[in-house]
Amino acid sequence: MESLYAERACERLVIDFVHRLDLGEPASVAELFTEDGTWEWPAGDRMVKGRPALGEYFGARPADRLSRRLMSNILVTVTSPDTATATSYFTTYRVDGFEGGLVPPGSPVQVGHYEDEFRRQSDGTWLLSARVLHLAFAGPTPRA
Repeated sequence: MESLYAERACERLVIDFVHRLDLGEPASVAELFTEDGTWEWPAGDRMVKGRPALGEYFGARPADRLSRRLMSNILVTVTSPDTATATSYFTTYRVDGFEGGLVPPGSPVQVGHYEDEFRRQSDGTWLLSARVLHLAFAGPTPRA
């Protein structure tokens, strides 16, 4: 039963991450990471480490950006009582310059997958300890 709980808690983090970016407060994504957590985008040569830096990084998202990320194929593997890994696919639709209303549909600007590592904290909660973004398809963010 503990393994099922761990899997569900980690799946929830994967979904909460994109929900906060798209519909919540982007800087709050940092709360989903351990204090020493990392977010890496090797193709973009970006590495952000530590909760304060993660909050600053994700909080710098343009205020006029509209985005929706679709998550799928979330496969969590519990590796010990306190650690787990996951691979999940994402598709990102995004425009900058959003001023309200409906935006005509377009192609996604990114399709790829995340490779995640999770750690269970002393209070039993699970957090991301590392997230690596891998892009298979990418293009520029259009203006609305």
